[in-house]
Amino acid sequence: MTYQTTRQWTLALAGGIAMIGALSATSPALLASPHPGATPAFPTHHFWDDLNLEAMPGDAWERLRENLAWQERRHDARVQHWIEHYRANPGNVVEIIERARPWMAWITEQVERRGLPGEVSLIPFIESSYDPHARSHRGAAGLWQFMPGTADALGLRRQGGYDGRLDVIAATNAALDYIELQAEQWYEGDIELSLAAYNAGAGTVNRARHAALARGEAGEYWQLQLPNETMQYLPKLNAIAAIIDDPDAYGVALPEIDDAPAFAKVPVNRPIELSQLARVTGVDASELSALNPGLTNGSANPSTVEVVLVPVEQEQVVLAELSAPAPQAPAGDSQYLVQRGDSLSAIAARHSISVAELRQHNGLRGDTIQVGQTLEIPRRSLAAR
Repeated sequence: MTYQTTRQWTLALAGGIAMIGALSATSPALLASPHPGATPAFPTHHFWDDLNLEAMPGDAWERLRENLAWQERRHDARVQHWIEHYRANPGNVVEIIERARPWMAWITEQVERRGLPGEVSLIPFIESSYDPHARSHRGAAGLWQFMPGTADALGLRRQGGYDGRLDVIAATNAALDYIELQAEQWYEGDIELSLAAYNAGAGTVNRARHAALARGEAGEYWQLQLPNETMQYLPKLNAIAAIIDDPDAYGVALPEIDDAPAFAKVPVNRPIELSQLARVTGVDASELSALNPGLTNGSANPSTVEVVLVPVEQEQVVLAELSAPAPQAPAGDSQYLVQRGDSLSAIAARHSISVAELRQHNGLRGDTIQVGQTLEIPRRSLAAR
């Protein structure tokens, strides 16, 4: 599904999504915080640490600073509290930002293109600590911490070894669509209120807003009485934005990140095994895996995804490999479409081959298969020998 198609479909669902958020007293179960209790992993070292990226005048941070819009909020007491919290833990801030390295420039570019406040680029800092694999105990997942119901409504599919919530490109576009959608639907374009609804659900924010207006108070985010997590959501966001705007003032040394995206999009015109692509092109397998977290079984199929991401400096070698004629399957090989209720052992037995051979022939690491997945059935079998 193309981005434009996804956005049109998303806007068509606006009324339905918004009505659920407005009317349901328990709307958080579907559209509430996309990120409740996320528990991302914190690796001490990863391959991005080894990249030699030279910052230039106009690096990713300069571009982000040019688009920050809420810096007057840094003087709010709640923001100051979180500034002091981050100042006390500068190593944590740097560790999280290092994890953002492959995504920061691209996300900033998408936010800028939509004319949104630059602070929106930093939402994954709060949501997932920039870990695309982050999952919460309530089922939210990915960089933007989408709950399953919200993801379904926004067209982020989960099927055939693919989870759109973990796909940084798809999830970012869906998150920005969602933020704009709620701002237009409920809040006369107020992005702060939309972000509060992103965290707590439109129903929760709308009730708080109506109560404030009934008391003769302003209906802006900073005057609302909301759940504590939501009360702290924008203060956290504004605090990290303030630190990025003037890191020297807060004693934080930001990692240098280039202004250009670290990855390129390569079209998927035929099934691709990431491990095989790494072998034939020389691209580091861990880089391919890290850039494509949505491919949960390590393979891409044109029926599921339109592109795979590759390190930008190796785009041409990957394109050259993928444009070469696809190798012909050995005579006698056949394909099998996985059905509901199938298991790897049952399929192997049905075709008189061993599970190990079936797994090796299809580049599978374990026994997990997905409905709709195509398996190659080898011509010869270990079981027959």
